[in-house]
Amino acid sequence: MNLRFYLLAAGLTAIVFGTRAQTPSTTTYKANDRFEQMGQLLPTPNTFRTASGAPGRDFFQNRADYDIKVELDDVNQKIIGSETVTYFNNSPDELKYIWLQLEQNYFEKGSIGGITGTGSVSATGTSTAALAELTTTAGHRRGKAFDGDFGYKITAVKDKTGKPLKYTINQTMMRIDLPAPLKPGQNFVFGVDWNYNITEYYGRSGYEFFPKDGNYNYFIAHWFPRMAVYDDVNGWQHKQFLGQGEFTLIFGNYKVAITVPNDHVVAASGECQNYKQVLSATQAQRMQKAANSKTPVVIVTQAEAEAAEKGKPTGRKTWIYKADNVRDFAFASSRKFIWDAMQTDVYGDGRKIWSMSVYPKEGNPLWGQYSTRAVEHTLKSYGNRTFKYPYPVAISCHATPGGGMEYPMISFNGGRPEPDGTYSEAVKAGMIGVIIHEVGHNFFPMIVNSDERQWAWMDEGLNTFCQYLAEKEWDYNFPTRRGEPYQIVDYMKSDPSVLSPIMTSSENVINLGSNAYAKPAAALNILRETVMGRELFDYAFKEYSRRWMFKNPTPADFFRTMEDASGVDLDWFWKGWFYGVEPVDQDLVEVDWFTLNTQNPEVEKALARAEAAGKAKTVSKMRDAATQAQTVVAKDSTMKDFYNRYDPYAVTDADKKKYEDYLSSLTEDERKTLNSKNNFYTLTLKNKGGLPMPIIVRMEFEDGTDSVARFPAEIWRFNDLQINKVIATSKKVTQWTLDPFQEIADIDTENNSFPRVSKPTRFQLFKQQGGGRGGAQGPNPMQQQRQSTQPPARQGGAPKNE
Repeated sequence: MNLRFYLLAAGLTAIVFGTRAQTPSTTTYKANDRFEQMGQLLPTPNTFRTASGAPGRDFFQNRADYDIKVELDDVNQKIIGSETVTYFNNSPDELKYIWLQLEQNYFEKGSIGGITGTGSVSATGTSTAALAELTTTAGHRRGKAFDGDFGYKITAVKDKTGKPLKYTINQTMMRIDLPAPLKPGQNFVFGVDWNYNITEYYGRSGYEFFPKDGNYNYFIAHWFPRMAVYDDVNGWQHKQFLGQGEFTLIFGNYKVAITVPNDHVVAASGECQNYKQVLSATQAQRMQKAANSKTPVVIVTQAEAEAAEKGKPTGRKTWIYKADNVRDFAFASSRKFIWDAMQTDVYGDGRKIWSMSVYPKEGNPLWGQYSTRAVEHTLKSYGNRTFKYPYPVAISCHATPGGGMEYPMISFNGGRPEPDGTYSEAVKAGMIGVIIHEVGHNFFPMIVNSDERQWAWMDEGLNTFCQYLAEKEWDYNFPTRRGEPYQIVDYMKSDPSVLSPIMTSSENVINLGSNAYAKPAAALNILRETVMGRELFDYAFKEYSRRWMFKNPTPADFFRTMEDASGVDLDWFWKGWFYGVEPVDQDLVEVDWFTLNTQNPEVEKALARAEAAGKAKTVSKMRDAATQAQTVVAKDSTMKDFYNRYDPYAVTDADKKKYEDYLSSLTEDERKTLNSKNNFYTLTLKNKGGLPMPIIVRMEFEDGTDSVARFPAEIWRFNDLQINKVIATSKKVTQWTLDPFQEIADIDTENNSFPRVSKPTRFQLFKQQGGGRGGAQGPNPMQQQRQSTQPPARQGGAPKNE
């Protein structure tokens, strides 16, 4: 719309550049709520956790040290263990009892995690979840020898003198009643003996069976009774394990003796204390070489692993591991493992860290080429934006084709090529991505020790964000799955009835992947790139990481620290992104174009003449031009008078004098404004989605150049439904576009342009015969390009077999 207006010079600045509160137009106006402080949404600061987000002077954490002996029964797929636990009460409270976690009881028949699974059975298709309780336990596949016989069998609970202790098991939790109250500053030593049958690998732990060679790979986690958390927030955190919410744990020192068949390779949390006893002389020499290598060195070769697959164990061997100041312990064991490693100065500070990988031949060539290098890269990338990795080792284990799971210093990761050794780009990227993600979990939550049972996003979301950054540092063109704002749009478009706020307890979240991984990661990316800027965000994020390393933060500690260290008020952001489910949908409704009336007759009358000439070009006038000589006035000159010769757009002396008088009445600043030749555009914008966000608008000018204007989210603070914004430009704008770089996860880009830009919807011609959905996929690109008819043997990539 082209409108011209006359401005009194004295009022020009106030009208164009002034800010005015815009009166809300409807009763659904919420701007004051949206931009008010969070108030009671956050817990009251205290001496345990301060208003700044830092630990307070009375902050405490209890601790548990473990001495464990465990045997892996490879014949029956069983764990037999005994532990001595020293529990330290660092709290100000006297404890009459203590709680332990028994997550293996999730697999018992009748467990709450199993019987609360939902689904349906129909004539056309059957949900596997619906049959979970009918056919298995808790909806997971079970071992062939012990179907239905899962969960802990506790055979003894005793004090340090061997005297039995009274205990009560409630599903996945066990309470031990103490013989005397445990006072602040005291410790209590007790022992537990147990065993359980190992399940098939279900995404977190278990075994994978290889029918071709008859061997098992074991990935053993949440395998021993572990102390629950007692803290200032929950008291005892003993929420039941229902399968989705992960683990809430405390730090301690571990000594673990793992007895396995003597042809197995064991990888575990911590450092092995007896390599001399468990490695061959040749393998020990390779370890020494790896300790000074900047590239992976193979410790157990593929040829040695293949030979072990075909042989039989001749006895048992015990691997002893030690891990200090960790919140958990896991291990992997198999005769099929290839093992490569390198010990490098990751941060250039003289301290070397082991990066390792174990994997069966089925993982090559991908694993040998990429895994250990991806481990080292992750430590470097995460360390640069948080803190230096404090542990001596990080291990990546290949566990089944897909998925991943994390534990201190060790992770179980997917990503498997085809049997012929080829793979798609998606498989390669997925493998590297999952290794980065799971190794990255060492930082969140293995060190920044958040409560996973309650807040999945505090580890998964923060870790996915760091994974996104690490993937880009691995390869500029890495096909990231999560982190970019546009990647969360489809989820945010969903019906609100199936959306959960990010601030939802882990076990209750609908669509955990989008809610706890993708949405927080996108939100943090938006904070870093659009709301705060990289410098402020990176400083605050590092401050949070350092404040809470080896401590247990809550969401409020994160929110408060990010504001405290940056000086940016983010309460509106936390409320919208983390406590709500509204999407972003900004609508550029209209743009009105204004130019200044200069009152210069040379300019204004020329413009008026051009405008009148344009209006005269109607279809009728153009067609009548051929017969204009036949009009009465054209044929008879006596019908002409003054007005037939008068030019209303001619500049007269009186016009010039009036203009000179006008100029002399202006101040110097008013003359500058008058001579600026600016165009003034009033943008009408609606917040249709509800979630207020910054406004980013690109202006494309008639000369082919463009410019971007940015306005922070506070532009909505007086009216969160609809606002007007005046933008002045020296050049004419031909096209306006909101969110031109896909920064704010706007769910509808069709209303982001003015004038509107139609986007075609592509369709495919329907073929009467041939094709169709669900057909077999063709070979991957590597298979298509392969020239040889004889596929090469699986071998590692970068590491050299010796």
